[in-house]
Amino acid sequence: MSLDNVRLSQPAKDQLIKLKRITGIKNWNTLCRWALALSLQDPAPPLVRDVTTDSNVEMTWRTFAGTYGDIYLALLKQRCLDDGQEPTEENILHTLTIHVHRGIGHLAGRQDLKNIGGLISLALA
Repeated sequence: MSLDNVRLSQPAKDQLIKLKRITGIKNWNTLCRWALALSLQDPAPPLVRDVTTDSNVEMTWRTFAGTYGDIYLALLKQRCLDDGQEPTEENILHTLTIHVHRGIGHLAGRQDLKNIGGLISLALA
């Protein structure tokens, strides 16, 4: 495992396609950042611990994180520590994967998410 590339499952890809249509956000990475932030704010660990990253959606860490890569990395390391894990590269990647997937699922399941304003409302809540 390497943090160089971020891969998604086919169900997550399908949910992102829906979210792109609803929000008008065109880039996978932007939606994945929203999903990560949403999931990380929940102190409970994600129920799904293993994700099969079988879709053709793949992005580099740099594309995923953008100019805030250091901040996202620090958040992931802290989450590993909070969950009682050593912040190794493998654990950080696993934490990233399960939290992005949980966040995508939460976003895709929201009935009140009708446009980009819904994402902003989530951030302000």
